[in-house]
Amino acid sequence: MNYILFDGPSRNSLLPFTYTRPVADIRVGILTIREKWEAYLQFTTTTVTEAYLSDKYPMVEMDENIMINASFLPNLELVEMVKNLKENQAIFKEENVIAFFTKEAQDDINFEDYEAIEFHDDVIEINNTWGIFSKNGLAIQEDFSLLTKGRRSQSIPASNNIIAAENIFIEEGAKLEFATLNASKGPIYIGKNAEIMEGSVIRGPFALCESATVNLSAKIYGPTTIGPHSKVGGEVNNSVLFGYSNKGHDGFLGNSVLGEWCNLGADTNTSNLKNNYAEVRLWDYQTEGFAKTGLQFCGLMMGDHSKSGINAMFNTGTVVGVSANIFGSGFPRNFVPSFSWGGSAGFTPYLTKKAFEVAKVVMLRRRVEFSEQDKAILEHVFEETKKYRRV
Repeated sequence: MNYILFDGPSRNSLLPFTYTRPVADIRVGILTIREKWEAYLQFTTTTVTEAYLSDKYPMVEMDENIMINASFLPNLELVEMVKNLKENQAIFKEENVIAFFTKEAQDDINFEDYEAIEFHDDVIEINNTWGIFSKNGLAIQEDFSLLTKGRRSQSIPASNNIIAAENIFIEEGAKLEFATLNASKGPIYIGKNAEIMEGSVIRGPFALCESATVNLSAKIYGPTTIGPHSKVGGEVNNSVLFGYSNKGHDGFLGNSVLGEWCNLGADTNTSNLKNNYAEVRLWDYQTEGFAKTGLQFCGLMMGDHSKSGINAMFNTGTVVGVSANIFGSGFPRNFVPSFSWGGSAGFTPYLTKKAFEVAKVVMLRRRVEFSEQDKAILEHVFEETKKYRRV
């Protein structure tokens, strides 16, 4: 069977992260959504996404295809239903389609002609940006069970202070000495070749992905995910870093999501609670206004390739787009458009020529090529987001 993950109606509500990737490649828990589906299905997947992303994330369509809404995270019950789909059957959760079997081109789908199968069990759905961190604890728990079932952890070095060792799993090549790990409130997963430096204190649920690093004496509260090749230091609470991003120094990051290739300068701090304890509103690209989150705690949403200078401060519920560069004293406004350069005193457009020069250098440090596909995607984002930038 050919499985294809499609973006679905939540794509715009997941901006700025979906400016540069399909919904399927959002990381929540330990794995990306695509990695979860492929692990359960034991098949590779392709993607239906925005046209400008399709060169990097192509779709392979065959005579028989099962289309899966990437906003939904797999579990055993759902995957079994997906595998058993027959032609012209579709799985729904209330009014939302989760998956369907088709032999037709996508433009021809009419669900009135489909047999509707209702999925009644619980399932995690990521349909807005703040759901990435607020549902991260459940996602870590499910991924931990998936990745560790039937496997044996590497030994925990004796120098570490451990609570609930049975909930800790360490992959090959990981290094940790003189750290405190408390897995009594949720599992702790230490990925291949990852490192936790001395003096760090970590409370689960927590995931440190492959080749990621926790710097000296960091304080991390779960549920938190540090994506592959990322580095964190200082204080972190209930946050997700997709990968290749750094918050390497002191400063607080809470109830936040960072995309890839982000860097927070030394002593960057995010507020995750309003002074009046009111509900946090967050910029919503779908409505082009500030949406109610239903949350009292919500920090920073930062798109790929964005950076902050030393001592930067972000107010509660701030959204930063793709490839923004923020610096200086004071709080910038709580919506910073993509390709913006500046801070609280105001912004100017961050021209692509300069932005690409930085991206090439940053990625080369991790032995990753800034490809022509990456360049084309960012050029498209620059043009698409012009309306938000004030010249």
